[in-house]
Amino acid sequence: MSSPSQTRWEYLTAPVLIHNTQAILNNFGRDGWELVAVTTGANPEQLVAWFKRPVQG
Repeated sequence: MSSPSQTRWEYLTAPVLIHNTQAILNNFGRDGWELVAVTTGANPEQLVAWFKRPVQG
């Protein structure tokens, strides 16, 4: 009986500029990153995006 392979993840946090949000998120998506959450940074006008993607190899 073989065990199923377990997906390993890598994570990334990145600042997101409010005036260019869609372009920034689309660029990460093209690189295989999936958006997990968006939180505020040091101040309410600063956004931080949290991404994950499967580890290759």
